[in-house]
Amino acid sequence: MRITLTDALDRMKQYVNLIWFKVAFLVILAVVLSRKDISFTFNFNAGDETATTSSAPIAVKKTAPLPASTHQEMNMFADIIPRRAPATVRHRTPEELAKLKRQRTYVDRFAAVAVSEMKKYGVPASITLAQGLIETNAGSSTLAMKHNNHFGIKCFSKKCGKGHCINFSDNTHKDFFVRYETAWTSYRAHSEFLTGKRYRHLHDLGRDYKAWARGLKEAGYATDPRYADKLIKVIEDLELYKYD
Repeated sequence: MRITLTDALDRMKQYVNLIWFKVAFLVILAVVLSRKDISFTFNFNAGDETATTSSAPIAVKKTAPLPASTHQEMNMFADIIPRRAPATVRHRTPEELAKLKRQRTYVDRFAAVAVSEMKKYGVPASITLAQGLIETNAGSSTLAMKHNNHFGIKCFSKKCGKGHCINFSDNTHKDFFVRYETAWTSYRAHSEFLTGKRYRHLHDLGRDYKAWARGLKEAGYATDPRYADKLIKVIEDLELYKYD
């Protein structure tokens, strides 16, 4: 086989180009491997290993898993957030239910009267109703049922006519309580009673039922040291303030 000089030079040129190609490929591969933020894949289906860089390389950062102590610290925040206690349903006894029914019946019966008296005399309707509830045990007392006296108003007349007063025992002393023809006249007497000199200053309190309750106690309406607290509790339990 005869090889000319031209053929020899062409083959030598091909070998040189192949060597330079391999050198360039190795340089590029080294650069690619040194750059961690460039992703590359190998195409094994082509027969040769070729490295291809993505057009929009995405840096992937690996983070170590959180230690167990960190999870415990994060869980501590759950104890800081206040948790609402589950609602508890209070079951009333038959006696309590019966009393509540009597109270509501009493309020339904006299609410309109108390509001009317409030507009005329300025005594909060809630106070009037609360006093009536407490003084009569929700309308079940003998004084209220037989003599229509709903507020324990006493008779101070030295000449008490027949049928005008009724005698009861109160704190070991015998006192006379006024008899009324109707419950309505008892409510009117209560309004007029609280316009007297002893309670006149309470009208400056407006319709503040708490201040009225304390004022009645301080003025001596009742001897019970918890009288004001009882009035306020009845008003709030039955929402009597809505009538003010």
